[in-house]
Amino acid sequence: MKAYDAGPTDTPIIEQTIGAHFERIVARYPDTEALVEVFTGRRWTYAELNAEIDLTARGLIALGVQRGERVGIWAPNCAEWTVVQYAAAKIGAILVNINPAYRTHELAYALEQSGVRTLIAATSFKGSDYVAMVDEVRARCTGLREVIYLGTDDWGALQRQADTVTTRQLTNCMAELAAGDAVNIQYTSGTTGFPKGATLSHRNILNNGFFVTESINFGPTDRLCIPVPFYHCFGMVMGNLGCTTHGATMVIPAPGFDAGLTLAAIEQERCTAVYGVPTMFIAMLAHPDFGRTELSSLRTGIMAGSVCPVEVMKRCVDEMHMTEVAIAYGMTETSPVSCQTLIDDDLERRTATIGRAHPHVEVKIVDPATGQTVERGEPGEFCTRGYSVMLGYWNDPAKTAEAIDAEGWMHTGDLAVMREDGYCNVVGRLKDMVIRGGENVYPREIEEFLYTHPDIEDAQVIGVPDEKYGEEVCAWIRMKRGRPPLTADAVRDFASGKLAHYKIPRYVHVVDEFPMTVTGKVRKVDMRAESVRLLGLHSAD
Repeated sequence: MKAYDAGPTDTPIIEQTIGAHFERIVARYPDTEALVEVFTGRRWTYAELNAEIDLTARGLIALGVQRGERVGIWAPNCAEWTVVQYAAAKIGAILVNINPAYRTHELAYALEQSGVRTLIAATSFKGSDYVAMVDEVRARCTGLREVIYLGTDDWGALQRQADTVTTRQLTNCMAELAAGDAVNIQYTSGTTGFPKGATLSHRNILNNGFFVTESINFGPTDRLCIPVPFYHCFGMVMGNLGCTTHGATMVIPAPGFDAGLTLAAIEQERCTAVYGVPTMFIAMLAHPDFGRTELSSLRTGIMAGSVCPVEVMKRCVDEMHMTEVAIAYGMTETSPVSCQTLIDDDLERRTATIGRAHPHVEVKIVDPATGQTVERGEPGEFCTRGYSVMLGYWNDPAKTAEAIDAEGWMHTGDLAVMREDGYCNVVGRLKDMVIRGGENVYPREIEEFLYTHPDIEDAQVIGVPDEKYGEEVCAWIRMKRGRPPLTADAVRDFASGKLAHYKIPRYVHVVDEFPMTVTGKVRKVDMRAESVRLLGLHSAD
């Protein structure tokens, strides 16, 4: 059977804008708690949050923001981020998410490439002086006219301007919008060259947020702890839109991820769900407060963002009470989710796969060389098609054409296998696959094996250049608390007889932490460069 599948279509796609759908939910659940900012104690019901959003939307109109104009937001997770997300959507502005970790070079590129006219920014975060950085880049960003700093009177002044704009004017703005309009630009963190601005529509992200949480049975009694960043799809789509399409509560534990504060927020707010990338769950499980934190309110959540280790998933089910936890897989360019496990899937499917095709989404696995769909059980490139595929990369038709083929298929660059039952498994990135002496080695398989070692907390496998074999296998490992570092010989002894000889790591590097992106994805390109340096190898690049 060919490695092709299509998701269910019994629940129709929502053909509304984000603002119109949000107001429908507000009318249904006006007194339900919509948003909690744990670190300040601020809270809003749906009716109160809608009033705050409308005030901000009218303020932006008064500022002169027009439909289709780009409004940048550069801030860590906070209530204002969420307010701006929905206010911009209501007036038809395109929200440009700017990574809080960006420095001046990256900030200037994002502002200029997207043509941001109005920037809403924090004043500082994690030692970064945002005001100084904005001042430094303003001369290079020709379109930037207004900068509004959160935590200053700028925000109050913006909302006070709302008095000059009537509710009818805002309603008229909303009436002109369509579900297919662009509403969001998210910059993908490219490992080479400049990031690309994935442009997403109301239809893209409203439906993806809805179907993600529909698949874990969300409703108005659910309370979702969101420690993942809003600037990324995981936070603003799967988190915020996932909640607001179901009348559920968004809980912001902290401006940035902190394992202890996340655990405390789950306990204090009686959260029924929590999101995270695998490294976040690993950090929570290893935190000194874990054993004394009351987590019995949890029932579900999503682990996504990178490959999810089986052993970590099992601990979330057993020790965090997340019996209905799901794995979701996707990428920014697909809004983001293409595959997800179901809450009634057996433990094997929920710990060993990324699920199957999402509603109204097609997936297939193709031979990267020929483009032909492979048989189920064979590895190839994961491709997806449907409402979720982005409109394109902002002002970059050439890169868009490279990613989306003539038939509308998004080529992800991920290596995956579709099982006979339609469930898929990611075995690595096309660019991460290690080719040792002509043998294809998939890092994921070796990483999963290393997780079974009783002393290993986390493991990442990369290929490093080798004169004889082309590439050799190198494992970076983090030890469990109090366990002595493992030598390469000890790892090889553990793997001997259990892995094929060519999969056994030749090199082992013990570290306290891995190089990460702000979203918690491991940067294997940095690991490879550092390994080449440490081992004194000649890069094959």
